[in-house]
Amino acid sequence: MAKTFHLTIATVGDNLFDGDAVSVTLPGSEGVFTVLAGHEAFVTPLKAGVALVKTADGSETSYTLHEGGIAEISGGQATVLL
Repeated sequence: MAKTFHLTIATVGDNLFDGDAVSVTLPGSEGVFTVLAGHEAFVTPLKAGVALVKTADGSETSYTLHEGGIAEISGGQATVLL
């Protein structure tokens, strides 16, 4: 079974995704990056683009980031604020 981490993708007043993920690929300000379970802790700005979430059941869901945002990865979880 693939390792997972808790992922939250939220806008003001709305959670778009809140659950376990195998990976999330995000459009960072310095380029696209992918977060996996056990990723090193960091905070980074995001630019407009697409976030791609993969879950343990094999499903993939994409979310459009119209204006960018910020991502925080730490302690076995990732939070994306749009």
